[in-house]
Amino acid sequence: MSDEAGGARRVGILISGRGSNMTALADAVAEGRVPGARIRIVLSDRPRAAGLEAARERGIETAVVERRGRTREEHEREIIEALQGRGVELVCLAGYMRLLSPCFVGEFRGRLLNIHPSLLPAFPGLDAQRQAVEHGVRVSGCTVHFVDETLDGGPIVTQRAVPVLDTDTPDDLAARILVEEHKAYAEALALVCSGAYEIHGRRVLKR
Repeated sequence: MSDEAGGARRVGILISGRGSNMTALADAVAEGRVPGARIRIVLSDRPRAAGLEAARERGIETAVVERRGRTREEHEREIIEALQGRGVELVCLAGYMRLLSPCFVGEFRGRLLNIHPSLLPAFPGLDAQRQAVEHGVRVSGCTVHFVDETLDGGPIVTQRAVPVLDTDTPDDLAARILVEEHKAYAEALALVCSGAYEIHGRRVLKR
């Protein structure tokens, strides 16, 4: 399904916190840097997530779906219904702090994007910036990838590299990577919305 206004694809964004990447995506869409996309809803599992207010300030509908002691699948089913009820075609994870089940991944397979603060497959999981600093690597960065059932796996859409300085703390590196995350996510979403790509194994190739 495409949005009625000019055939734009409807995007849903899942957040748990401040929504830094969400706001970067929303602003990129509003400025025309992601042709063919419309942010239809920003959804959080946490009612006090700061990103919800940032979305409202941009005129984007928001929703909260808390887990409230339910099973992960029950929780995700409500999220899926909220997204599908608004015709969402593409889902972007932007600091969403829950692992998704195969149920959710299967529902949006090939239409579910995530951004991770490392050059995958290096340093998957939590505290990727700390992992990079402690391992002594000279280059790190960020990766936008399609989500599959593996941890921070799935075909890689785009990556951006960032130098790791001798004086870096994990917070220093995280701040430098975040600047590139905002650029990379918009670039990746624009490519996916264009449809001008093919997936070969774990690689996403531009046509």
